[in-house]
Amino acid sequence: MTRTLLSLQNCRQTYLKDSNADLVVFDQVSFDVRAGEILGLLGRSGSGKSSLLRVMSGLMPPVEGKVFWQGKPVNGPLDGVATVFQSGALFPWLTLRQNVLLGLEVRRLSRADRESQASAAIAVMGLEGYENAYPKELSEALSQRASLARALALQPSLLLLDEPFSALDVLSAENLRTDLIELWAEKRLSSLHAMLLATHGIEEAVLMCDRILIFSSSPGRVTHEINVPFPHPRNREDADFRRFVDQIYTLMTRRAPIVSEAETTVGLSPAALPPLSIVLPDLPVEVLVGLMEVLNGAPLSGRADLPELAQRLQMTLDDLLSLGESLQLLELAELEDGDILLTDEGRLFVEGDADARRDIMRTALLHYLPLLRAIRSTLDERSNHVVDANRFRKALEESMSPDYAQQTLTTAIGWARYAELFDYDEESDRFHLETEE
Repeated sequence: MTRTLLSLQNCRQTYLKDSNADLVVFDQVSFDVRAGEILGLLGRSGSGKSSLLRVMSGLMPPVEGKVFWQGKPVNGPLDGVATVFQSGALFPWLTLRQNVLLGLEVRRLSRADRESQASAAIAVMGLEGYENAYPKELSEALSQRASLARALALQPSLLLLDEPFSALDVLSAENLRTDLIELWAEKRLSSLHAMLLATHGIEEAVLMCDRILIFSSSPGRVTHEINVPFPHPRNREDADFRRFVDQIYTLMTRRAPIVSEAETTVGLSPAALPPLSIVLPDLPVEVLVGLMEVLNGAPLSGRADLPELAQRLQMTLDDLLSLGESLQLLELAELEDGDILLTDEGRLFVEGDADARRDIMRTALLHYLPLLRAIRSTLDERSNHVVDANRFRKALEESMSPDYAQQTLTTAIGWARYAELFDYDEESDRFHLETEE
């Protein structure tokens, strides 16, 4: 039987929102990470994957459930687990080599052993010649390679990868993915027994992983487990590969619509800010409008198969799914069994004039996005109709990373401007309403 490295049993994680209510980040999560596999955790950004990885590494205990490492309960940070995050997170005042050595400083190793392990990790990630470079001298791709080298220098048994390619350009991400898979397949990652990849990219998961767990949102739960039947290296243009990806899209679009926490959390006092846990993608509203217009036109007439539409628009399926999820969130479109279709409100939007479109978008934003509703309500209540944006940025950071909080706020500002909900002054970092003179 395949050896189990890490096991999660009925794990639940919450964040305290106020004295009356908690935010459930993930719930009833149970699965094993097995030696010899690359396991994929596939879910939309902000679904709780990063929090789950912190629990898996022992950096944060679950509020309920148990975590076992090689059969023993986890009570703190695990020596046999290393994590690579979305951004390189290198210390800017240290050289690349010093950054790689840093994690080894706490190990009871001789200086010679630390130097040897660092050199081996730098070499395996193809970074020889960059040892004395500072992070500011490195590209995003090289910085991420350095982060991988720093993790591998610890000689972990399990490597956790938290969307490690999402900040890279397409070619750099593809190159790093390919190199990592080759190193794994050729058994050149000496101590490594398994990897777990948290990603929102379906094709990325199928390209890299042996087994995929589909992770739902609000709260995060494992909804499907899928074994990937293809040997490495994999060809994304292969017909069987494309069919397999399409099947996962069908599973992903069968999920229940994401609901806001304002609708699922009870007991909040009326004066409290509503929970703000929905991560908004980096999408201009004009792109959402453009997709609705394409869907409503001939020959689609309001409904399209996602893979066919992606090909027509020369987009990746992952990018198109993000657009579809945003329209579904606003109830302007629906995702159903691998198709996207306009709702009645979406059709009214496309067929309306500029004023009608603005009214429909304003109603959707206020009704389905607690963040925009909270900002607008606060502005309406204040006599000067002004409020600091940082108040809402900090509220977002209670349930998501600072990077996602800023991305969500930036997207919200763009969508709000389209609907004339409010405006934003970057210099003062304040929201305000336009008042008549």
